[in-house]
Amino acid sequence: MLRYICGRVLQGAFVLWAAFTLSFFVLYALPSDPAKVVAGPNTNLTPEQLEAVRRQFGFDRPLLVQYAAKLGDVLQGDLGRSMQSRQSVGSLLGGQLPATLQLAAVSLAASVLVGGAIAVLATYVRGRRLKGLLLTLPPVGVALPPFWVGLLLLQLFAFHWPLLPPIGNKGWESLVLPAVTMAVPTGALLAQLLARSLETTLREGYVATAHAKGASRARIHFRHALRNAALPTVTMLGLLVGNLLAGAVIVETVFSRQGLGRVTVDAVTNQDLPVVQGLVILGALIFVLVNLAVDLVYPVLDPRVGQVGRPARPKIAARVEVAAR
Repeated sequence: MLRYICGRVLQGAFVLWAAFTLSFFVLYALPSDPAKVVAGPNTNLTPEQLEAVRRQFGFDRPLLVQYAAKLGDVLQGDLGRSMQSRQSVGSLLGGQLPATLQLAAVSLAASVLVGGAIAVLATYVRGRRLKGLLLTLPPVGVALPPFWVGLLLLQLFAFHWPLLPPIGNKGWESLVLPAVTMAVPTGALLAQLLARSLETTLREGYVATAHAKGASRARIHFRHALRNAALPTVTMLGLLVGNLLAGAVIVETVFSRQGLGRVTVDAVTNQDLPVVQGLVILGALIFVLVNLAVDLVYPVLDPRVGQVGRPARPKIAARVEVAAR
């Protein structure tokens, strides 16, 4: 298990290096002139002044030299400075990260609770109409655009019925509408995946054996089948965290919230390359940490995963693909 964890850590380090490398060459291959971005769009500089700006920030050096210098700074924890505000990228992202993480955590918890409840009830109830209704909800939730859901919630619960604040970051009330907006597609996807996985698990041989031994239907469904069916869903959770962070860009814009979403919009609009690259590295780091945590949760749900080590992951990934279909 220790060897397996070390291998996953090395893979995570490779992902971070790849994210940094790709983002560096893609961003610096853009046709815009970084010196003009630093100077500002409304500043008219002579060619000599622009060349002085390039020398000051190192833009005149060969691209590979810039890459090596930037990589060395990142390894030391220095993500550079914003071209617009001249603020440290690390402190800029660190100041906005807690608000976005809070929003993502609340929406993820709501997604798991509501989506899991829908999937479990849909596979447990016997009535065809109720079962069909519950199984219809996840596809509808996946199909709804998040920005449309956010605008609808604003219209209903902030303007028509003034129950919750429409914008801002003050108090738990301001979290409700944006968290629900992000939780609708995520919870729907989790419900769809878990329901399919539960239906597949309930047809396996050990379920019939448990019935033959006299185990109650509720015990088989909630204790045995749900635990095994949750493995593909846990795998999908590692991917959905990245989707939640990406969805924060839209949601924080719709609800005028401070966070990484607003920072992303401003950085892309102003072509602030160090901030954009810092966001890419931060997103890759969160993705690596979440997937490492998912790998550590597998043995808790199924002890056989800890025994087989690395070969178990492809089997679980295959179950995710089958359940998604």
